[in-house]
Amino acid sequence: MITYDKLWKTMKKKGISQYDLYTKYNMNRSQLDRLRHNKNVTVITLDRLCNILDCPVEDIIEHFPDDNDRF
Repeated sequence: MITYDKLWKTMKKKGISQYDLYTKYNMNRSQLDRLRHNKNVTVITLDRLCNILDCPVEDIIEHFPDDNDRF
């Protein structure tokens, strides 16, 4: 499972709010909602966030093993 809990901590550390993301950086509110609920987002969205926050992707996402995703 992928979570975006680190995103909110990184945003706070960098002094960037959700309001800033959709007003100053033109992030779509539906994308922010998807992130809040740990839903799928595109790699382009992750890339934009890394550029906005000037951070590596590891400061935005975290992976936890999920027993339900057996191949």
